[in-house]
Amino acid sequence: MTVTFPLLGEPLALDLVNTSTPAVGDLIADPAGLAAWLDAQPGRLTPLAAPATGAELARVHAVRGAAREALEAVRRGEEPPVGALRVLNEALAAAPAHRELGWTPAGGLTAAVRLRATDPGRRLAAELAGAVADLLTDPRVADVRGCEGVECALLFLPANPRRRWCVAALCGNRARVARHYARHTKGEL
Repeated sequence: MTVTFPLLGEPLALDLVNTSTPAVGDLIADPAGLAAWLDAQPGRLTPLAAPATGAELARVHAVRGAAREALEAVRRGEEPPVGALRVLNEALAAAPAHRELGWTPAGGLTAAVRLRATDPGRRLAAELAGAVADLLTDPRVADVRGCEGVECALLFLPANPRRRWCVAALCGNRARVARHYARHTKGEL
């Protein structure tokens, strides 16, 4: 079975939150779903050396749930729930980070790379919690929107302030078709 993710390429924290909505269900409900999602995020996360275990999956689900709660509160201008912050902070603390500089003869000094020294499952949860922390502390978090599509609950960070849908070709097209249908069937009753 191939898992299709409806929206990728947003800030990593939003991509994570969007893996579970009423409209799409839980796309990372099992290790295979998590592996597919990680494969769809090339270069954004450190790959797991082996398939995720149940404990690793539970940590990712905990970070995702805390991210959703905290993000919803921050979008409303409210303080995030203490429990959500605790889950995120525990995930961040489980894998201490450090930066390392590198040098290449062709390019000179390379950008600092964040490395995490711990087991892969804790590292993954920490990387995801780090992405959530980056989004929650970004001034643009107030710009995060929910898709205006009729049964869509996906979140996105618009590059254009006029953006209304997660994916214009899907939810935007559905809205245009519905408007067209409504205009052309108005007098046919």
